[in-house]
Order: sequence, then structure tokens, then C-alpha cells
Amino acid sequence: MDRLLETFTSTGFLVALFAAISAAAVVFTLGASLFGGGSQIRTRIKRVALEREKMRAQEMARLRGGAEQQQGSVRRVAGREYMRNVVERFSLQKAFADEGTIEALARAGYRGQGPLTTYLFLRFVTPIALFFIAFGYLTFVVFADKPLYLNALYALFIGLIGAYLPVVLLKNRTIKRQQSIRRAWPDCLDLMLLCVEAGMSVEHAFRRVAKEIGQQSSELAEELTLTTAELSFLEDRTRAYENLGKRTGLDNVRAVMTSLIQADRYGTSVGQSLRVMAEEGREARMMEAEKKAASLPPKLTVPLILFFLPVLFIVIISPAIIRVFSTQGLGG
Repeated sequence: MDRLLETFTSTGFLVALFAAISAAAVVFTLGASLFGGGSQIRTRIKRVALEREKMRAQEMARLRGGAEQQQGSVRRVAGREYMRNVVERFSLQKAFADEGTIEALARAGYRGQGPLTTYLFLRFVTPIALFFIAFGYLTFVVFADKPLYLNALYALFIGLIGAYLPVVLLKNRTIKRQQSIRRAWPDCLDLMLLCVEAGMSVEHAFRRVAKEIGQQSSELAEELTLTTAELSFLEDRTRAYENLGKRTGLDNVRAVMTSLIQADRYGTSVGQSLRVMAEEGREARMMEAEKKAASLPPKLTVPLILFFLPVLFIVIISPAIIRVFSTQGLGG
């Protein structure tokens, strides 16, 4: 009994006991963290997959509901048989449309076969309608005393100008849309950076930013919502990024999409890429503001000469002129 007690209280036994307990604790800790971490990763992957399926279902329901509710949208134009018949009978798609026509319509916010049919129909009908309207107006109102052939030449010239009227209107619409997207894009990048660094996925970041940026730019919110739907539906998210760059037609948006494609392909940090692009976007916006401020003095030169200087001269010279006339009156 004494030898057993002496063995339990010996220094070597206690050191070996504590070493065994420490080794068991280390093995247990590492094993628990390893197996527990794997289960957490699997749980998180499952949660992300469920959330993605939920987003896909919501986007599908939204798109279906929007298709039913948009009864006055441009997609109904495809159902107008007279436009479709005119386009098909005269082969207007071969005459006026090319590979860039659909992209140009998409950059202006018009998508689908309906806007394309309307655009081709207007390019064909507008010059003819303007010709007859101008010919009647010139013949019976303006140049009633001049020969018909001269009025016909004037009307033909107006009709030729009207042939490019749909192109000009489409370009004007595209410019306004791009200006709205360009102004809101730096703020959009900042919001996306915050969402990604907060732990959201790219799909959730696009979806959240699309809701927040709508008050500043409804056009950008529309594009981000469409990109969110494409990220949910398409198997390759590279196509969704490329489609966003093509629809907007802006170099800064394409640069960000290229950065996201490279981050997705090579496994680099999406947050770091967005941070760099957000800084570049803020610098570009500051440079544009400085450029506008620098161009302000030359623009003010002509109004200053025409409107301010004459009034200033009148105010300065008027007292002297009044005094001269009053002195002459007193002397006379």
C-alpha cells in the first residue's frame, strides 16, 4: 500500500499523468474543431443552396407576375399583327437590323422581339408619313403658289430626315440611360463592397443593392435585378456579368464585370477587387467634377460679356451722364 501511494505521489508519475491528460485534451480539441467545422461548412453550404433556390423561385414568380401585369408594355407590340406583317412582308429586319441593333435597343432599355418590331416598323413608316404630311402642308399652306414638283422635293428632303428620327430618339434614350447609370455606379460599388465584406454572396449583394439603388437610379436597379435573375438561372455566372456590361455599354461597368469574372475564375478575393474598383470609380467621379468646374469659366465668358458688362457700364456711367446734362441745362 505504501509503495502504491509512493508511486502515485512520485514526480515521474505525476508528469506522465499530466502529459497524458494534455495530449488527450489536444487530440479532443483538434478533433472536435475538425469535425465540428466540417459540419458547420456543410450546414452553411446547404443554407446557401436553399437560399439560392428560394431566390430562383422568387425571381421566377416576379418575372411571371411582371409579364402578366405589364399589359401596356412594349412587349405587347409583338402581338400587333399589322406591324409584324409589315416587317415580315418587306423584310425590314434584313434592311434595317444588324448584329448591333438588338444590343443598341437593350442599352436603351428595350428588350425582346416587340421593341425590335416596333423599331423596324417606325424606321419604315416614319419617312413615308413625314413625306405625305410635309407635302400636304407645303402644298396647301406654305407654298401654295409654287409648283408641285418643288414642294415634292422639299417634302422628300423632310422624309429623308425622318428616316433617321427613330435612330436619333433611340440614341438620345441610350445617352440619358447611361448618364443615370454612370452617376449611380460609384455608390453602387460602395454598397456592393459593404455587402460582400459583410458576408453576403454575390447574388445577395446584387439583389440588396438593386433594392437600395432604385431611389437614385431606377435604370441601374433594373439592370441589377436582371443580373440577379441571370445569376440564379444561368449555369455560368460569367455570362451574367458579360450581359450586364453589354446592356449598359459603359467602360467602367465592363471593367468591374471583368474583375468579377477574373475573381470567380481564379479564386481571388471579390471584396478586394470591388474595393479597388470602388476607389477608381470615386476618383473618376472626382476627376469628372473637376473637369466640369474647370470648364465653367469659359462657359461664363459669353453671358458675362452680353449681359453683365453692359449693365455694369450703364450703372457706372449713368451718374456722370446725368450730371453733364443737368450742368448743361443750368448753364443754358
